[in-house]
Amino acid sequence: MKNLNMKKDFINLKVSIITPVYNSAKFIEETIESVQNQTYTNWEMIFVDDGSKDNSVEIIKNYQQGDERIRLYILDKNSGSGVARNKAILESKGEIIAFLDSDDIWVKEKLEKHVAFMVEKDAAFSHSSYGFIDEKGEIIKKTYHVSNVPVTYKKLLKRTEISCLTAMYDVRKTGKQYMPELMRKQDYGLWLSILKLGFNSIPLDQELAFYRQRRNSATSNKFKLILKHYYFLNKTQELSVFKSIYYTLYWGVNGIIKYY
Repeated sequence: MKNLNMKKDFINLKVSIITPVYNSAKFIEETIESVQNQTYTNWEMIFVDDGSKDNSVEIIKNYQQGDERIRLYILDKNSGSGVARNKAILESKGEIIAFLDSDDIWVKEKLEKHVAFMVEKDAAFSHSSYGFIDEKGEIIKKTYHVSNVPVTYKKLLKRTEISCLTAMYDVRKTGKQYMPELMRKQDYGLWLSILKLGFNSIPLDQELAFYRQRRNSATSNKFKLILKHYYFLNKTQELSVFKSIYYTLYWGVNGIIKYY
């Protein structure tokens, strides 16, 4: 009876997928279809357009016509992905919040496996392993495998293991949590905020998503971000100069290993 109840609870959980959009016409169809192809069907996909100048909005509206689970909001002005994601979180109706950027993709069992895992582990927060694709959709590099131990606040300061396209949190346990409205590192700030509440992120070591590594993207220029990371820790996490340097060095080395 316990297994039957768990299965029923698992099926009834709605997942709200948070997707900010800015000039994403080149990749957004593949992103949407990776969600529509999910074996788990109880989801809503919430797009927030952040002032796109291409035909991203038109593409989303075309998909909207055939799928009532897709919702679209348009910001009055370009405000950054943090603001866009927070608007989507505010409008979300699901018990589980998940994140998928408009150029990344999920494998078709992503939600089925990950939601079931969270229910089984009674997890408030979770993340998974993922692969890398290039702008043509071809697989590059090796799979990034998450660790086999829960991620705590201090561990995340040293190693950015939680990637936005795999992260999910349970609103029933954490309440709705929002991203800091910064130009960079909004997702990292959110993960740290959730972990600061006393939750751990439970890792699922299965490749359930693919991150699209684009030329000249912020995450492809790790060397340029080290100083900014120091300031982020020092200002937003209120760490001392020594601790900010200490955790930045850890983060920098792990980032180089991860991406290069």
